[in-house]
Amino acid sequence: MITWLNNGAPFPSVEQALLKPNGLLAAGGSLSANRLLDAYRQGIFPWFNTGEPILWWSPDPRMVLIPEEFKISRSLRKTLRDKSYEVRTDSAFEQVMRACAAPRCEQTGTWIHDDMIAAYTELHQMGVAHSVETWVNGNLVGGLYGISIGRMFYGESTFSHATDASKIALAHLTAQLQRWGMA
Repeated sequence: MITWLNNGAPFPSVEQALLKPNGLLAAGGSLSANRLLDAYRQGIFPWFNTGEPILWWSPDPRMVLIPEEFKISRSLRKTLRDKSYEVRTDSAFEQVMRACAAPRCEQTGTWIHDDMIAAYTELHQMGVAHSVETWVNGNLVGGLYGISIGRMFYGESTFSHATDASKIALAHLTAQLQRWGMA
């Protein structure tokens, strides 16, 4: 049984998350900036489809990328030396989210809908949500976005319209996270 959240109700402990489906913790509430920050600080994130109640998740296990342990393949290393691209940060946040939301092969929909884009764009305006973008000849060809709180960066989604474009963004992000001493 999951908890139904009325606006302002606290999240249940992540230990109460269901095993099946893995990590489903609660439903309801709002996507306000404060609610999202509270969720992320506890290891909880929203993931739901348009027309459904907000579903809050905290799966176990979670994928954790430790920046110092990020391995760059030989082919990506060659691409990174090529420099036929430009990497920018936070110059096209909403555009990155919309590109991440675009339909992909064999998918019928996306969890990144207008409500999510509005909520995360508000976090971006607060300086908490960030994008890392790969540009070629002035065109956005890949990138990622996520939330930065304390010494953690919570990656949300990536997209790529050119070979290695999202990997380039991820490589630059992990290098920056290392420089900042983030976990």
